[in-house]
Amino acid sequence: MRAFVVDVNVAVVANGRKTHADFNCILACVNVLEKLYKHGMIVIDDGMLILNEYMSRLKMEGQPGMGDAFMKWVWENQAVIQRCERVKLTVRGDDPQDILEFPDDPELDGFDRSDRKYVAVALASEKNPLILNAVDTDWWHYREVLMQKGVRIDFLCPQHMR
Repeated sequence: MRAFVVDVNVAVVANGRKTHADFNCILACVNVLEKLYKHGMIVIDDGMLILNEYMSRLKMEGQPGMGDAFMKWVWENQAVIQRCERVKLTVRGDDPQDILEFPDDPELDGFDRSDRKYVAVALASEKNPLILNAVDTDWWHYREVLMQKGVRIDFLCPQHMR
């Protein structure tokens, strides 16, 4: 089963809430989330950093959008080992964005601190997950150094990376 780390922006776009995402981008996000439900595995952290971000931007009831349905699916499957890998992350001090598993590389100093949990989870996972990104250009700007560190990223909406 293929494993994925899903940046919250994918689910937000799937809900149609990102006004700058075009129709093809929204469709790509909806399609990838549907495939994940049916045949994939989500990778999250055991400290709920990712789940908390999902819950702050999506609706737990699973309505009305596909991103909200994703939130409900993750919540319901977080303890199902065939559908969810929960990875232990080590937070340094009181800053939940200062994560030991994130690469210590000066070239990544400017990488969005709120997205570091996704990188850390991907690198700490035993499943070699693919990180899904829709419209967050920070991933694009740092893609080369992240790939050198072993991070695999799928840009669902490359038309929005310019």
